[in-house]
Amino acid sequence: MSVIAELKTIKGIGDKLAKKIVEEVGGEREFKKVINNLEIDELVKVRGVSEKRAIEIIKKFRGEKVQKFLKTERAFQLYQDIIQKILKYTNTNYSKNKVKLLYPSNDPKKIKEDLNSIVEFKNKLEKLPRKKIENLLRKARRFKIKDTKPNFIFGRAVLVNDEKIYENLLNLKIDKYCEILLNPSTDELEDYDLLIYIQSGHEADIDYLPNLITLTPDFTKEEIVPEIILDYFIENKKLLDIILKIKRILGEKTVLEDVINIINKLKKSEPKEINIEEVVESVKVKTNKKIKERIKKIKLEGAEVLKLLNEGSTKKVDKIFEESIREAKKEIKEKTGINFDPFLKEYPLSIDKNELNRVVREIKGKNEIKKFEAKVNAAKKLKKLINDVKKEIKWFQEFDYKFALASFALNYGLNPPKLSKRFIIKNALHLDLIHTKNAQRVDYDVPGVTLLTGANSGGKTTLLETLAQTVILAHMGLPVNAEYAEVPIFDEIYFFSKQRSLDAGAFEHFVKTFTPALATKKRKLILLDELESITELDAGAKIIASFIEFIKESESFAVIVTHMAREIIKLVDVRVDGIEAKGLDENYNLIVDRTPKINYLAKSTPELILKKLYKQSKGKVKKMYHEMLKKFEK
Repeated sequence: MSVIAELKTIKGIGDKLAKKIVEEVGGEREFKKVINNLEIDELVKVRGVSEKRAIEIIKKFRGEKVQKFLKTERAFQLYQDIIQKILKYTNTNYSKNKVKLLYPSNDPKKIKEDLNSIVEFKNKLEKLPRKKIENLLRKARRFKIKDTKPNFIFGRAVLVNDEKIYENLLNLKIDKYCEILLNPSTDELEDYDLLIYIQSGHEADIDYLPNLITLTPDFTKEEIVPEIILDYFIENKKLLDIILKIKRILGEKTVLEDVINIINKLKKSEPKEINIEEVVESVKVKTNKKIKERIKKIKLEGAEVLKLLNEGSTKKVDKIFEESIREAKKEIKEKTGINFDPFLKEYPLSIDKNELNRVVREIKGKNEIKKFEAKVNAAKKLKKLINDVKKEIKWFQEFDYKFALASFALNYGLNPPKLSKRFIIKNALHLDLIHTKNAQRVDYDVPGVTLLTGANSGGKTTLLETLAQTVILAHMGLPVNAEYAEVPIFDEIYFFSKQRSLDAGAFEHFVKTFTPALATKKRKLILLDELESITELDAGAKIIASFIEFIKESESFAVIVTHMAREIIKLVDVRVDGIEAKGLDENYNLIVDRTPKINYLAKSTPELILKKLYKQSKGKVKKMYHEMLKKFEK
């Protein structure tokens, strides 16, 4: 099936989008590289492909590889458990998605490259203030990268009197952000906070307006809607702040210092909103009181009284008015920054509404222009930095991904494995036991095929899972759960667990799954946990002996946990190792050295389990356990 045909099997991807995806990433060969390198962002660049859809695409094309490598349910469960452990250290959707796409590979070159990258990052992280970085990354969880588009700006309109310019504005989709008015009347302009007039050869007769700015025909989009650029930075500012702090800790170059300064400067440049009407009304009331008090204090002589009665004023009264209005104008200027006289000269003073409305419109218009010009200036500067900023956001996403992997490796004490033809683990520990106090680490050298015998609850199944975890981690290009490990490159992992033993079809399922696999030349890791539990003892020994012969003919490795070692070694030559319990401690726990003894057939020691249960029980049940133990003494 071609790449395009396979893409079309994904819900929501039709023929047109499938072809577009392949074309825009550079053809089928480049598409396969994008899939193999988990380059989610390259797919998201294609219009119509969201991050969620990009994940679906990669899962579709990589999913089969996982199933080809992890051949059984238990092997896949162990892989998923590793993924869940790593996910706890992620902070961004990008790193979460990339961790979910972290699959085992059988390509030695890729494994080494991935491993070297994580080990290098892990070593670097050990020298840094990890907790401080971790806290910053956790803060980033609250913020998602927003590629926002401005809402429609109702208070803004673009004025044109040339149809070609009008068509150009429509082609630029400016009408999605604000009104475009072709040859508007003066009445149409009254309700707008800001008017942008684009000049042409035949200029329109536009009266002076305080909220009008003009642009030449070679305008840019951000000169009309600077929010197209600004909103991206403003919406992501808190996240950019976090990235900047991390960059400073690392001592790395960044453009974000400039970006944050531009945004902060823009915010500070916004003129303060002053309610001029309230200021004028307050000053009017105060001034009327002053005039009243001052008039009360003046003394008028006969002629002055007659003049006041005949003309309504005198020189002394006029002087009080002039002085009071001068003080009022001064106070208004101090409070608003505007020098104007909004009063009618009468007593009591009243407000000249026409003059006040004119000044309010004038100031509001100037403020709108000032704010707009600051936005345009900031947008032009930020436009030059946007590609660098997007690269830094991409860097941050990758940083969080690597930080998650490195933190997982550090917190679990993982170490880089050596790719080898041998399979050895030293001081290894099951991932679920790493944070358990006094957990025993194990050493084991798997020669090819070996039988593992020993005590019930002695750690045989745990050892199988530890081996599987080591191999899965190594093939994921990650450090492993051992202080030292040599791991061969495997093509497939089989882990057959005794958990299916109660299933009536378990034996048939096992034989049908496993037998054809042995016929291939692929290098396999085979882990069998008490296969005898799904069939009769004698048949089980014969089947295991046959499997051992088949496995020995290939380059595969196998560890088989069994209680039938005595029967099996009669049928086939194979190494037997053992984990043996030495007794019970004061808390009735098994005393076990969980590192297998090589070439040693260990007893299952069920009597120790019975003794433990006997010590922990009471009454009639205790007597029953005692009777069982007596049988072992004979």
